[in-house]
Amino acid sequence: MSGRPLAHHHPPLEALRAAPLLVASDLDRTLIYSAPALGLAMPDAEAPRLLCVETYERKPLSYMTETAAGLLAELAGSTTFVPTTTRTREQYRRIHLPGPAPEFAICANGGQLLVHGESDRDWQRTVAERLASHCAPLEEIRTHLVRTADPAWLLKERTAEDLFAYLVVERPLLPDTWVKDLAGWAGERGWTVSLQGRKIYAVPRPLTKSAAVAEVARRTGASVVLAAGDSLLDADLLLAADRGWRPGHGELADTGWHAPHVTALDERGVAAGEEITRAFLHAAAAPGHGRSPAPDGSGADGSAVDAAAAGG
Repeated sequence: MSGRPLAHHHPPLEALRAAPLLVASDLDRTLIYSAPALGLAMPDAEAPRLLCVETYERKPLSYMTETAAGLLAELAGSTTFVPTTTRTREQYRRIHLPGPAPEFAICANGGQLLVHGESDRDWQRTVAERLASHCAPLEEIRTHLVRTADPAWLLKERTAEDLFAYLVVERPLLPDTWVKDLAGWAGERGWTVSLQGRKIYAVPRPLTKSAAVAEVARRTGASVVLAAGDSLLDADLLLAADRGWRPGHGELADTGWHAPHVTALDERGVAAGEEITRAFLHAAAAPGHGRSPAPDGSGADGSAVDAAAAGG
């Protein structure tokens, strides 16, 4: 969603520390990780302790390192921290992040703005008006997806919040040109297409994380935005932020995506999530408010972060 740009320049760290901060971060494979995405390459005896932050059907699903959880709790207590996800509201509400409950959260790729956990009606109306003015209706896109997808590689087709559609596919069987052809067709109708892992997303062009973050910045008076993300749907968010970070895995890394103000981390998996929370906290640390967090993940007062500090 177009909105106003979050920033026209990318100030140095000293300027960031002097300004009101908004921290907007993608969740899956950026801050939180399922078991297959953890990327624990070290011997078992050297693996970090993990904190479960999401359960699904009574089973643990998503994790952070305990160090990352402690850093995030400290960050959420000292900045406007805004979880920013493509998940639906129902999927987002399964997650219990450490620290205070966020005042704002962004779901459905910017289509839903939660304020104290409740959907903001004004933002819903704004989104609906923009989509109606600039995009073909969802049902037209969904019908085309289902009609042209081959059952040989289509596993599921879904819509999210009546805003966008996605397919779950058997990636090795997907024809090389299918996504490109779909993108051309959808582009003529005001929609974008991206392939991320086993999912093919069809999203209205005005529906972006950056537009929703710009709205939160307007409401809070934040003049500086920090952001992180791993997927192609996070690119607009990173470009609009003052400083950004992306992990060493994900579609952005795989395609070599970069921007001058976005740090491309070497870390992959859950270790990247820990490094992102550490980078956020260092950038947000204001002079005169205690020491910056130590590189080993200690708190601002030098005390070690443990499981109790990570409680959500």
